[in-house]
Amino acid sequence: MVKVLFIGDIVGYPGLDFVVENLEILKQKYCSDFVIVNGENVCNGKGITTEEADKLFNVGVDVITTGNHIWDNWYSKSLLKDSKRVVRPINYPPGNLGKGFVIVKHPVLGIDIAVLQLQGRMFMQTIDCPFRAVDNAVELIHKKSDTNIIIVDFHADATSEKITMGWHVDGKVSAIVGTHTHIQTADAQILPNGTAYITDCGMSGPYDSVLGMDKKVALNRYIYQTAFKFMPATEDIHICGVSIYIDEVSGQALKIERLIYPAFCQEVNLKN
Repeated sequence: MVKVLFIGDIVGYPGLDFVVENLEILKQKYCSDFVIVNGENVCNGKGITTEEADKLFNVGVDVITTGNHIWDNWYSKSLLKDSKRVVRPINYPPGNLGKGFVIVKHPVLGIDIAVLQLQGRMFMQTIDCPFRAVDNAVELIHKKSDTNIIIVDFHADATSEKITMGWHVDGKVSAIVGTHTHIQTADAQILPNGTAYITDCGMSGPYDSVLGMDKKVALNRYIYQTAFKFMPATEDIHICGVSIYIDEVSGQALKIERLIYPAFCQEVNLKN
């Protein structure tokens, strides 16, 4: 059995530091032996560079996925060009730096695991079709390796597009994990043909915020309808993600469990 830990969008350096400090705790808690993180927002919400990626790899991360914000940081481009374990959405037009999937040898079982990233198009850039892209990518992965274990990060905005993609790849991949919206959804499930699914696995970063950014800035942008520079928040940090168990032969998911660390407080004591 392959036990995968997928950590959702890391936002800012406070989020990065917290993940680095607590990853081993989560790996032990969920008996994880393969770790994927989404790192597109590490550099104060805009991309990730070699320095931050190395910090994650040094504490046991196996693959880093990204997303549309990877292109907002010029220094992310050298990472996309040189790293063998960082991926970006595969359905950007040909000619862009980086790769859309990687095949990594499992450190314990010695079997291949493919990690693939797609990006949605609703309310986002009008890039190539993610549905055709995933079909082509899965076919290419099978030509390169005999693995049945394929994990997809679907970086998309619209819930409907994510759910539709889940049905499209059910039985073709082991798991499809939604990222980008930063809010963990309550629909983690195993689809009928054995694919683990969640619409969004959530954000890893400061929750005293608006999606990881300073609350005052977000309020000003909405109230005054003019531009204010986004600044990352720093307080009330949590890690969100999912733990997925996958059969190593069939590639079918056996279990998916949402995680929030530490758990959010469920009670407030009010004083008169």
